[in-house]
Amino acid sequence: MKTVSICLNSIDKVKAFVNDVTKFDTDFDLVSGRYVIDAKSIMGIFSLDLSRPIDLNIHDDDCIDEILKVLEPYIVE
Repeated sequence: MKTVSICLNSIDKVKAFVNDVTKFDTDFDLVSGRYVIDAKSIMGIFSLDLSRPIDLNIHDDDCIDEILKVLEPYIVE
């Protein structure tokens, strides 16, 4: 499992993010405080505080490089 911080501070970014993660057949969790939601759920994402970075847990070690390349526009350092 790998964890990265992402920023989803607009509706368009959320839509694009969900479209990108649904291309992969692996599990993604978004963690904000005590809440953990499925990153493929657009309604779940909108229930989070999107004004600050959110942790994304990627439950895949096989194609992690490909996933990180696709998700690069959302990742914050």
